[in-house]
Amino acid sequence: MGKTLAVSPLAPASFPELPVISGVRFASAEAGVRYKNRTDVMLAVLAPGSTVAGVFTRSATRSAPVLDCQSKLAAGGGASDAGAAILVNSGNSNAFTGARGQTSVAELCMAAEKATGVPQSRIFTASTGVIGEPLPHERIVAKLDELTGNLSEDAIKGSARAIMTTDTFPKGACKSVTIDGKTVQIAGIAKGSGMIAPDMATMLVYIFTDAVVEQGALQSMLSSLTDRTFNCITVDSDTSTSDSLMLAATGASGVDASNSDAFRTALSDVMLDLAHQVVRDGEGATKFVEIRVTGAASDADAKVHGLAIANSPLVKTAIAGEDPNWGRVVMAIGKSGAAADRDLLSIWFGDVLVAEKGWVSPDYKEADGAAHMKGQDLVIRVDLGLGDGASTVWTCDLTHGYIDINADYRS
Repeated sequence: MGKTLAVSPLAPASFPELPVISGVRFASAEAGVRYKNRTDVMLAVLAPGSTVAGVFTRSATRSAPVLDCQSKLAAGGGASDAGAAILVNSGNSNAFTGARGQTSVAELCMAAEKATGVPQSRIFTASTGVIGEPLPHERIVAKLDELTGNLSEDAIKGSARAIMTTDTFPKGACKSVTIDGKTVQIAGIAKGSGMIAPDMATMLVYIFTDAVVEQGALQSMLSSLTDRTFNCITVDSDTSTSDSLMLAATGASGVDASNSDAFRTALSDVMLDLAHQVVRDGEGATKFVEIRVTGAASDADAKVHGLAIANSPLVKTAIAGEDPNWGRVVMAIGKSGAAADRDLLSIWFGDVLVAEKGWVSPDYKEADGAAHMKGQDLVIRVDLGLGDGASTVWTCDLTHGYIDINADYRS
């Protein structure tokens, strides 16, 4: 989208001060992939010895870059036998572009190998933007010498901006953790605003750590934590063709975190922070909504119910209008397909008990529910009364701003 969008009212006050991650350098540039005078390509180069893991969209119409990354990781490209590079562009997703899309990926990887010295088996590309238009990869190739010449350990913020599409702010998060008396750093960036309903990953996310993590452990950790973070957010129920989440460990700290619970917790915190920022930048969003489901027959059922509520246009528009319409929550639960019993159901807006035992609570006052809905950060809580299953998902409201952004996305 070429227009400048107002920064989301839910945005953080500023981009965080991300720590330098030893062993990885960044650069960004204006390649003019779709728009002029806009940073739209980033390069990250990892030192030899780095391990790489990734999770990607399970869309049946995955983009050429996604398929290439999946193939390389499956073939062992995530192991620490060489350096690695990540090359990302915004403006064009190189999706639904047939054989030409594969050619573009191959040309980019060959050029990146020449510019960085990293073997093609360790070069991972990603593209985000308009679907169905050939990627002008030659414009990116023309910038590779500039990118490699500008590589710097402290240039991650520029990379966060380069991968934005309809995002209204760059997204970053970090965490430090002490393991065996030594400090390990984690820092990540993300892009995402619309077409957000992750399925194994989401949008574009790149996380880096200076810990030593064996590749198998890195992949296992990433996959399991994704299900509790990025796979628990939704903006509009649409899964992208290009969703990619990659995690790289340079090992520069010398601290082995392969089996560290503290590292796993810190990584989870960074992933959840980035996931929440994506929701807070949901296209046209004015409300950040946490939906907590308890008492379900299973955790899986709880998540089904939570996403049914989060993805309901009727629930989301009621939230936008600050209307405490609990009937729409009941509707979403009933249609989800997971087990539910009308006469065991309880619903809260914040701390306000709205409904219980299949009926509105006798103590409920509409003014109390409406007061909660006026806030920017909202909580909808549901208890099914069936078992111990629980899940929390996050979403945003649905406003006319979403229509404005997407009605002329390609113009």
